[in-house]
Amino acid sequence: MMEIAYVCEWEKRPKSNHCPSIPLVCAWSCRNLIAFTTDLKNEEEDKGLDNAFITNITRPVDLSHMIHIIDTDHPWDVNSINSGHTEVISCLEWDQSGSRLLSADGDGQIKCWGMSEHLVNSWECTQSSSVDGDPIVALSWLHNGVKLALHVEKSGSTNFGEKFSRVKFSPSLTLFGGKPMEGWLAVTVSGLVTVSLLKPNGTLLTASESLCRLRGRVAVADIAFTGGGNIVVAATDGSSSSPVQFYKVCVSVVNEKCRIDTELLPSLFMRCTTDPVRRDKYPAVTHLKFLTRENSEQVLLCASSQMGSIVECWSLRKEGLPVNNIFQHRSPVVGEKQPMILKWRILSATNDLDRVSAVALPKLPISISNTDLKVASDTKFFPGLGLALAFHDGSIQILHRLSLHTMGVFYGSSGSSQRVGEEPAIKRQRAGGPMLHFKALQFSWTSLALVGVDNHGKLHMIRVSPSMGQMLDMNTLLRHLLFLLEYCMVTGYDWWDVLLHAQPSMVHNLLEKLHEEYMRQNQALQQVLSTRIVAVKASLCKLSSATAARACDFHAKLLLIAISSTLKSLLRPHVLNTPDKSPGDRLSEICAKNTDTDIDKVMINLKTEEFVLDGPPLQSLQQLIQWVGDFVLYLLANLPNQGSIVRPGFGFLRDGASLGMLREMLVMIRIWGLLKPGCLPIYMATSDNQDSMFLLFRLLTKLWLCSRDESHPQDPDETLIDECCLLPSQLLVPSMDWLPINDGVITKIQSKHPLRLQFGKPYTLPGVNPNAQVEVFRSPASQRMDHLRCLHLGISPTEDSKACTRCGCVTMLGSPNKTNAMRQWEQRWIKNCLCGGLWRRIPSTLT
Repeated sequence: MMEIAYVCEWEKRPKSNHCPSIPLVCAWSCRNLIAFTTDLKNEEEDKGLDNAFITNITRPVDLSHMIHIIDTDHPWDVNSINSGHTEVISCLEWDQSGSRLLSADGDGQIKCWGMSEHLVNSWECTQSSSVDGDPIVALSWLHNGVKLALHVEKSGSTNFGEKFSRVKFSPSLTLFGGKPMEGWLAVTVSGLVTVSLLKPNGTLLTASESLCRLRGRVAVADIAFTGGGNIVVAATDGSSSSPVQFYKVCVSVVNEKCRIDTELLPSLFMRCTTDPVRRDKYPAVTHLKFLTRENSEQVLLCASSQMGSIVECWSLRKEGLPVNNIFQHRSPVVGEKQPMILKWRILSATNDLDRVSAVALPKLPISISNTDLKVASDTKFFPGLGLALAFHDGSIQILHRLSLHTMGVFYGSSGSSQRVGEEPAIKRQRAGGPMLHFKALQFSWTSLALVGVDNHGKLHMIRVSPSMGQMLDMNTLLRHLLFLLEYCMVTGYDWWDVLLHAQPSMVHNLLEKLHEEYMRQNQALQQVLSTRIVAVKASLCKLSSATAARACDFHAKLLLIAISSTLKSLLRPHVLNTPDKSPGDRLSEICAKNTDTDIDKVMINLKTEEFVLDGPPLQSLQQLIQWVGDFVLYLLANLPNQGSIVRPGFGFLRDGASLGMLREMLVMIRIWGLLKPGCLPIYMATSDNQDSMFLLFRLLTKLWLCSRDESHPQDPDETLIDECCLLPSQLLVPSMDWLPINDGVITKIQSKHPLRLQFGKPYTLPGVNPNAQVEVFRSPASQRMDHLRCLHLGISPTEDSKACTRCGCVTMLGSPNKTNAMRQWEQRWIKNCLCGGLWRRIPSTLT
């Protein structure tokens, strides 16, 4: 049910403070970035960590003041930030986009971190606020009003709109026009709530207010949001005999000043304090969490002692207010209703447990009610239903977050898990000294993975089976993974944790079913998701050696779509009062109707004045135009060789839409070549009078006609294959530079054996030279490519480069171009890769 995917540890483990009072915090973003802290202390005599991956620090240093950020596919590439916090970091919180991070410490300092140059391994502090000397116990970004509901009972529906629906939810604070205002909210140990608002001009607007008139100590707190735009804070002084207080917080801006209004809500006492047997057994409340950040009506409480813990789940319900007997015989007024009050009721509680060290709640937005129990049992869909408890003996339990029934157990010492009712294969021995256990635990955004940081500073990535230990047939498991892949496509969340459960044998079926579901959506939604589904397919194909060539095709398709939209965007209508269709749309329409194999005859039907551009933009785009020309030549020259699906390019031979796109671009390039011959693609021909573009367009059109009707594709005729066989004798066929094999861990952890990794030390396959790039379809000594600019970098590039964390696409950090057209192309990919992945800086020797 649960198994370790990989463990990443420090190369030279520094000394641990082993202080229970030092908290560890961990946060997992929707972009699969993980931020965490450790309680390690680097002594002067113990050299500790290597400066190669610890930046801006001097020895000795207390590492509990540092923030470590990794992406899950390259955990060794850790960026350790000297945060500047003077006390231990108590809170980490990602924003809804997964690109900014909040950190707070025991001195009341709050800092906002953003990517420097949009690189996941380069961070800088962009904003900060403070409540001097008042430790922060809870921290959250203000809600942006975006909430999506996932309907498990409709997982068999063909419409994405029925599976995933937008829920009406108000932002915590809005600007003019209803735009959500950005900012954060924190709760301090003295009972203050502090709010910092990010104004559009970049300045901060900060205010603080007491949670109630009688301020008291707050040891544990959590923050949730309501659909009406209010904020609910739950707080306790840490004693299980004290009430757990709830407060409504309203934030507004009045006369350019931030205003905070608070209101006391119904409170509760933990049930264990009213039980005579357990009254003094669990004196401290150690964990307090709302079940979801958008549900302030269900809360999880954990009370502990040195020997054990107990967990309770509570729900806020409306109940009728009982009326005194003296008023019951009064004749009721027409339409009068019984007065209602809000009251906390306990839903469930566990038996006595081992001592809890960390709690993780799922982020998957499924509703939790008694009806959902039946849906889960009917559909066998369990992700998002379980919460995780880590214990001081090193184990983890998954409990149903409503009933608190145990769904599975993971034994950290043996790296195995059992279903409920099974006996552990090996009895664990208690060793002297502090046992290895998790001090911080977080679920991924699809609840298919857990990340834990133990008391030795190691980071553990744990798979959580979607079946939760139940026996599922292959079709049901595929349906569940498909459902979560669709969820990631719609939301834009990273799907790395879903790939953890996709075995190579599943890839083909997942690709087919994903394509079928996509084609059932309406045209508008297909257009929105057109590039995202290609990126998902490429990620899936890299999991299996049998489909690795198709991964190259999907990456080439992403580049093809991007170049096509960029070239078409340069076209301008000749007169302003033109019909609704743009020149690019008219080009597509004419090329789709005109099946002539003569490129010059197709040009006649176009308004060539719409294609008139200045010379410099055309010349600066020549490398992109050259890639299009080389790609067409490569596809046609390899048509006779495609006897199997192993070779790259096979996926395009029956892709009528992509071949049609290539036809359109050849027509555009032909017209531009009349204006600026220097922008034309360069071919090495054996004959001086060879019209290369004319020949390629004729052959491409014949191939396009065979696959234009995707429902009834035809095989290329013998004449076309014979002509393509002659191409290498007429033109020099280029060797296309396909993307290298993914150097991330996702392709290496498909087996059940966990990987042992080290921070700062890239993982290489056993028996492979770590300096040699393991690649699929090119020799290691070939020219390196800038995959975005389509430029050759040489065999050993010296330029600093960045690589995509998802697909491995490499491009230079600095821009060698000075023309606006090429700079606009580069600006499109400054934040994300073609596939939507994030960028990370890589040394020049790895490009």
